[in-house]
Amino acid sequence: MLRLWGRLSSINVRKVVWAAQELGISLQRTDAGGQFGIVREAHYLSLNPNGLVPLIEDEDTGVVLWESNPIVRYLCARHAPGELYPEDLATRFAAEQWMDWQQTTLNPAGRDAFIQWIRTPAAQRNDALIAASVAATEPLLDLLDAHLARQPFLAGERFTMADIPVGCEIHRWWGLPQERTARPHLDRWYQAVVSRTGARGVLDQALS
Repeated sequence: MLRLWGRLSSINVRKVVWAAQELGISLQRTDAGGQFGIVREAHYLSLNPNGLVPLIEDEDTGVVLWESNPIVRYLCARHAPGELYPEDLATRFAAEQWMDWQQTTLNPAGRDAFIQWIRTPAAQRNDALIAASVAATEPLLDLLDAHLARQPFLAGERFTMADIPVGCEIHRWWGLPQERTARPHLDRWYQAVVSRTGARGVLDQALS
């Protein structure tokens, strides 16, 4: 049994749920964070002193982890070595590279547009923040499209752990009520990942 704390409206929680579903892991999820609270309680802080989601406890191994991408790595390494977690070092670190890129580059670029469109009342939206976020994100999507013109998935010929966090990020960006530029290779890749059984209940969720 894998215990997970976090609300599904969180992009970082979605990553973990998707990974668990891909791997067929029995998952017990407790809503936490935002309106659900819990994250400032003493017991939670003893497990994750950051007071953020997600947090997992693997009851089989006793492993407790926070930070979404390391959680995805851990689950894939434990349950799908050589598959979602590549054994070949070049492929593995290509996957690692794109996971870090999602967290350090793509997510910060798109964050303001998401916050303004989805979590800010219309009368209070800052159009300049949205425009700056779009200007920062669009070149990154061009980069991603060019990469995917050379191979079907982020780390090569097969779906790996790398496709999960980037897939969640593209789901969030494309869910915003703004014009979207057609990018054939990115579009093809996204259709491939969104159609996976493991993505159900994750990439078909409305943003909130």
